[in-house]
Amino acid sequence: MTGTRIARGWRRLWTTIAVTMSMAGAAAPASAGSTTLEATYSSGIANGWVRIERWRDNATGFTQEAFPTDGRGDQSGQRATAFGTPQPHSSKFLMYYAPGWNTGTRATPVLLVHGANQDADLAWADPNEAGGYGCGRPTCPSTGLMQTLSADGYKVFALGLPHKNGDGYFWSEQIADAIAIIKSRTGATSVDVVAWSKAASNARMYISGVRKTWGTAYRGDVRRLILLGSANNGIDLSFRHGWTFSLTVYPACGGVINGPTPHDSLVCYGLWRSGAEWTYGSAYFPGSAQLLKSWVGRFALPTYEQDWYTTFYGGTGFYSAGPGLNAYLSRSLVDTIRYAPSPAGVRVHNVCGNQPDIALLHNEHTGPSDGVVFIESCRDIQGITTHGGSVTVAVNHLELGWVSTSTDYIRQYLSAS
Repeated sequence: MTGTRIARGWRRLWTTIAVTMSMAGAAAPASAGSTTLEATYSSGIANGWVRIERWRDNATGFTQEAFPTDGRGDQSGQRATAFGTPQPHSSKFLMYYAPGWNTGTRATPVLLVHGANQDADLAWADPNEAGGYGCGRPTCPSTGLMQTLSADGYKVFALGLPHKNGDGYFWSEQIADAIAIIKSRTGATSVDVVAWSKAASNARMYISGVRKTWGTAYRGDVRRLILLGSANNGIDLSFRHGWTFSLTVYPACGGVINGPTPHDSLVCYGLWRSGAEWTYGSAYFPGSAQLLKSWVGRFALPTYEQDWYTTFYGGTGFYSAGPGLNAYLSRSLVDTIRYAPSPAGVRVHNVCGNQPDIALLHNEHTGPSDGVVFIESCRDIQGITTHGGSVTVAVNHLELGWVSTSTDYIRQYLSAS
């Protein structure tokens, strides 16, 4: 595989290729509690959705989060159109409506929440929207869990988040907002939530009351929470594998990935390059350090990988330099969430993968994983008061939301009494 093809595959894996969309019918603003409806789109919508709304949370705690200057973190396609900008303010969010959202026969509506570097289209409606490799495989299907659940008779909605690596407190608040909107639209008293990867931790924050003083206290409105590939006990993936992940991020090395690295300087083509903006301390990735936790006491580091020691523990290696994992752990929310008990009335399920075979990714191989998250982290139930069960299925981290071996369990958990 040529270097050009690899770079193209990486870009497709994590970012969305812009598509031309024509959307019309913006409605006059109307308020709903602490949120304001800014626009409604009901024509020219791609990927099977029948309606998209743009909302704003009026809480004063929201800020304008920073986006990489080269555009890799920008919203694209119909997300940029609906947000009105590729770099929306973090108080904004999108609500997606699936066919049958107001006619489905199932009693409890379902909210789908995508993870970091995804969106509601790619995650739930068209895993092929980013092209090959965007779903964890070289080829991807053109429909997803949204269509499956809608055909099952569920009233299905999805949340579109403004920043692809946003602060978990912001995402948690907007999950609460989306639930309130769904209740208002459908008359339901509670909602089932399916949350993937980073969003799984943020959904737990809402139900467990991990919030800022300006945030919304749990309203008792979640019946079931299904966590897909959740790093329940944290993640240290990029710190475990030397300079590997930094090479795919640093622009001077040809990197295009929209994610943080352990290194504030790196050798690219024989020259040291500075890159504090690409670290876990960067304003580009405010939600990433919140998921960090060391697993070195459980799974050994791969000592044969370049700069393995200095990457994890800090210092200057042969080709990279950085402060190490411990420098960022004060920002982690992992144990804060784990020791904030979930309400007894919310049944929580974990759906975990065990295939470290994500195409074009240096998969996590130092312990059993889905390519990104250790299975033990995903199956961790500390703080989960009412546990509905965990299942480990033969998929990787990016397949959890669309491969039937995973989605069949989601359907089973949703339909259980």
